[in-house]
Amino acid sequence: MGDSSSASYIRMVQHLIEKCIIFHMSKEECMEALSKHANIKPVITSTVWKELEKENKDFFEEYARSRGEGISGEEASSQKIHKILSDSSAARDSDN
Repeated sequence: MGDSSSASYIRMVQHLIEKCIIFHMSKEECMEALSKHANIKPVITSTVWKELEKENKDFFEEYARSRGEGISGEEASSQKIHKILSDSSAARDSDN
């Protein structure tokens, strides 16, 4: 790859990462999605993501907070389901 094609490839990966961020994906979810759907090696996605974090530290700190302090979407969903189940169980127990 020449310098200009390498730069355009990196810009494309950056653009795809930005799309992942719009969908509130974690770095790991983004790496998996780009690997599966765009045939981009996870190490490339990870490297570009890390560079974006360096350049936009405040944004990524707020992004991590908005996603639940590093909890993956799956973990957050699991926690919500557990809370709903325990709340409904407690309500049932108080009815008896």
